[in-house]
Amino acid sequence: MRCVIARFPFDLTRSGVLESMKGVKPEPVTGESVIIGRRHYPAKQVGQVLTRQDRRDFSAAEVLRAMARLGFTCRTPSEAAPARVESPLQRASALLGSPLPA
Repeated sequence: MRCVIARFPFDLTRSGVLESMKGVKPEPVTGESVIIGRRHYPAKQVGQVLTRQDRRDFSAAEVLRAMARLGFTCRTPSEAAPARVESPLQRASALLGSPLPA
């Protein structure tokens, strides 16, 4: 599949991406991420490995768009972190300023 990242065209395939990311240790995910195999990679790390460009030259959205078209699962920060559920007791305790033990 032909895609444009940072104004440069790239011919990417699903198998090519899997091969390129084989053996690459994932960095901690803080924002957008791509699931390749069973690992979660930051979108910028994937883009850097695939394009060999500096991370400042492209956006995470460009990488996510390309990876989604190849069939990889992409996540944004709101999807990656589940909402924290608190009980009424924990909420009242937090409002009063006395933390409950975890």
